[in-house]
Amino acid sequence: MIGIFGGTFDPVHNGHLRTALEVKEIFALDEVRLIPCAQPPHKELPLTTPKMRLEMLKLAVQNQPGLVIDRRELDREGFSYMIDTLKSLRNENTDCPLLLFIGTDAFKGLTAWHQWQRLFEFAHIVVITRPGYEHQKLDHFFSSKLLENIKYLKREKSGYLFFQPVTQLDISATIIRSIITTGLNPGYLLPDNVIDYIKRNKLYKSVNAN
Repeated sequence: MIGIFGGTFDPVHNGHLRTALEVKEIFALDEVRLIPCAQPPHKELPLTTPKMRLEMLKLAVQNQPGLVIDRRELDREGFSYMIDTLKSLRNENTDCPLLLFIGTDAFKGLTAWHQWQRLFEFAHIVVITRPGYEHQKLDHFFSSKLLENIKYLKREKSGYLFFQPVTQLDISATIIRSIITTGLNPGYLLPDNVIDYIKRNKLYKSVNAN
């Protein structure tokens, strides 16, 4: 099974990395694809260039087997629609279950995604939650796809919805950018080599974090 973990990663931080590592172990994944978004359809453009975000990701995962950087969205023109990403991944992995990992906020807004219903044609969707989280009542579309037993995700290549608690770290890229902008130390929130890269390139120094 292959995990899919997208984001702007502006910058990548320990919250991203801990979640990616944990889901890899929980679901016994062959690998987790970290896919930096080029042009997010529902957010402002990232503050740093695609090349810089890619370099920070490379530094962050260089010693972690099984976390693989996938640059297909950076190489594709236009908005980075997840449906296009899943189609291309499915074309390359015809018989392998694909698990798309999204957070609870993303799940709440999923129906605004481009061709959102078709996402299930190409992958399972796994909603990452905090321990003790209880999802609200689902409509018929989602409830018909809901699984309660993790083992069934391996039996089909796509089509199911699953909720998985993980040890989430309360870290956000927005907070990290704000810390850096105000001249404070972001240590222990992201890898040291990523912090060094940010310092060398003077990133996030004069932006208004949002």
